[in-house]
Amino acid sequence: MQRNRLEQETSPYLLQHADNPVDWYPWGEAALAAAKRENKPILLSVGYSACHWCHVMAHESFEDPAIAALMNQGFINIKVDREERPDLDRIYQVAQQLITHRGGGWPLTMFLAPEDCQPFFGGTYFPKEPASGMPGFADILKRVVEYFHSHGAEIREQNAQLALAFDRMVPAAPHAPLDDTPLREARQQLEQLFDSTHGGFGRAPKFPQASSLERCLRHWHGTSRDTQPDLKALYMATLSLTRMAEGGLFDQLGGGFARYSVDEAWMIPHFEKMLYDNGQLLQVYAWATVATGESLFGRVAAETAEWALRDMRSPEGGFYSSLDADSEGHEGKFYVWDRAEVRTLLTPEEYALMAARFGLDREPNFEGRYHLHAFAPLDAVPLDDADLSGLLNSARAKLLAARNLRVWPGRDEKILTSWNGLLIKGLAVAGRALNRPDFIDAATAAVDFIRHKLWRDGRLLATYKDGRAHLPAYLDDYAFLADALLELLQSRWRTSDLDFACALLEVMLARFEDTGGGFYFTASDHERLIHRSKTFADDSMPAGNGVAASVLCRMGYLLGELRYLKAAERTLMAGWTSVREYSPGHMSMLNALDDFLASTEVLIIRGDATDSERWARSLRALYAPNRLIFAIPRDTANLPPALADKAAGPTTTAYLCTGMTCSAPLTDLGDLARKLASGVSG
Repeated sequence: MQRNRLEQETSPYLLQHADNPVDWYPWGEAALAAAKRENKPILLSVGYSACHWCHVMAHESFEDPAIAALMNQGFINIKVDREERPDLDRIYQVAQQLITHRGGGWPLTMFLAPEDCQPFFGGTYFPKEPASGMPGFADILKRVVEYFHSHGAEIREQNAQLALAFDRMVPAAPHAPLDDTPLREARQQLEQLFDSTHGGFGRAPKFPQASSLERCLRHWHGTSRDTQPDLKALYMATLSLTRMAEGGLFDQLGGGFARYSVDEAWMIPHFEKMLYDNGQLLQVYAWATVATGESLFGRVAAETAEWALRDMRSPEGGFYSSLDADSEGHEGKFYVWDRAEVRTLLTPEEYALMAARFGLDREPNFEGRYHLHAFAPLDAVPLDDADLSGLLNSARAKLLAARNLRVWPGRDEKILTSWNGLLIKGLAVAGRALNRPDFIDAATAAVDFIRHKLWRDGRLLATYKDGRAHLPAYLDDYAFLADALLELLQSRWRTSDLDFACALLEVMLARFEDTGGGFYFTASDHERLIHRSKTFADDSMPAGNGVAASVLCRMGYLLGELRYLKAAERTLMAGWTSVREYSPGHMSMLNALDDFLASTEVLIIRGDATDSERWARSLRALYAPNRLIFAIPRDTANLPPALADKAAGPTTTAYLCTGMTCSAPLTDLGDLARKLASGVSG
């Protein structure tokens, strides 16, 4: 079979389309030049490997010779992996919403003018045949070709208006000082969105919203020493974390979370597993473990990290991107069970426990089969004189072993810098919270992989697969990785990691910062596109600007670097209008604002490696989101001045700094612990 131009790509998503009869191009100069030369509109199709409806449209239309002939005759066809090219996806998602006044999503199908790549029509999924009031894709193709060749003036006028709309999207920064008003507004709005029965925010489909849960924990902590601490904020976080952990959103056998729940009870997920979701949820479950001491949260954090290390880690140390929702052509088939199959795999006692706990004694909950969802608390299962926890673990292990023999969902084995940054941070936090050095080892190995494979000539690259790293990195790559390094330094000090984090921030400031404050998504020397995005709102991942502001703030206090602090403040000011318009959509910006207003507390511990780490481990038992704790061994060389000045004494010595003010050396661990517990700062 003849393959198209996608056969040379590294993206598994693009390679899935290399056998299509469509004459696909990857995005690049060859495709854009062909469109101009032949005066054909560009059909831009954007998707990703784990996208169910992307696979549906591919099977219905892109594998159909008749549809492919229409595409090849009338268009230059470009296929894009949104995970490799989030710059293109962001721009054309916004354009689709501006043109159609409808929500976006994937697959994204856009039609672009060849001379400037401005879109003039688009949508998301188009069925092959007319359905649900939607025209068939063949009819769409014919109409678009006719319109393009007969309405050139209208297309140019619309494109000019679209360009103006893009220019107006970045609001001017206000001149008012930063304050905690958005933090208080967000707290009230989250309560209005809160599902008091099932946890989480909003209605189905329900997404985990890790940043919102972190905000609730941080808000509760900020009031914990008040006469009336905000226990409702803590309740919103803990109920949500509990219900998600008990639900089908969480893989009850293998660990890790699916993308979202199709129902309000977290029972049936969309079964794809994304690295970025699990990195964020790993962080918040680990923090919740420290904040509450709840063993369920610690178990879920551990099993999520173990899933990543077991199923998503490459031999080179980086982490793969996702697992598909589908296997053998059916969504969820890998994960669901028949009652009889479970009964044959388990002892009668194990089956009785699993049936009561996970609803196997009820009607099936997914297309005639069972997806495991905790219906009953473990201590409510009516089994006398039984070690329920031991029985449950035994049953889960047997079912997982049997499941592993099934046909697995597809795994997207590209390694993305930004997504790895989120997981590295999660592993670093979980390693400290759960006393799991193996998680910290894995985080360290992933950093070393990125430094060796994706850091080239003082710049990051965005993606790696099969020995090939390519594509200039985006703001998220730099910000997420710098943030992860700062977290990892608190778990295990390596001066090389601090140097790497500083190098990332310097590139970010030199290549991404807007003179008006904040950061563009692409670097100043990036390929010229129809718009240079600068956004402050979160989507499925934290906003790069929010993470950048947070890490600049905390690194500024750690190193006494005013440039970093001023850049953080400029970013917060630049996003202020957007944050005030809808604070729940800007949780990463709010957490950065919290860091900035709280005057981050930094604790430096110097001494012999073993003893300084003992001090740090003892002091980390308190949940303190505005506190950074670093155990720096006595003999560490080549430290920057702000850290070298905090020298080790004859015995282990600590330095406690709030903002730019530092204490005298502290040499008694008990006194220091009491000072921190009493809330002197942090």
